[in-house]
Amino acid sequence: MSSERFQKGMDKLKELTIADPNSPTGHMEIGESFKDIAPDLTRLVVEFAFGDIYARPGLDNKQKVLATISALVAQGTPQIGMHVVTGLNVGLSADEIAACLVHLIPYVGFPRVLTAMQVAQEVFAEQGVAITFNPDADES
Repeated sequence: MSSERFQKGMDKLKELTIADPNSPTGHMEIGESFKDIAPDLTRLVVEFAFGDIYARPGLDNKQKVLATISALVAQGTPQIGMHVVTGLNVGLSADEIAACLVHLIPYVGFPRVLTAMQVAQEVFAEQGVAITFNPDADES
């Protein structure tokens, strides 16, 4: 798996994640757990999603991750938490992520946003980050 596309994807993944002793891509599941049934899945994920798409110019990493989170919320997929972690890694604040989720309510509905909020709340607790913005606070 040492193609130029694969290396480009791994380089982009390293910008988005924090490596840990178990994985060079840290929290990001890139198909490694499915090697027994799809041995080429990791290559496909890394080359296409990260080498071809995430590495494209035009958006910065924060914008790319917010777009990804929005799409995952709209689909109601379980990868939301993984990408909330990625958002924090690339410098998004908990406030920005929560505001993005609230912004999605008229477009994807309360049920999907509430589910995503629960996931985000769990990630924020695990990562030791908190919301600082309170729209209901007295502004006088």
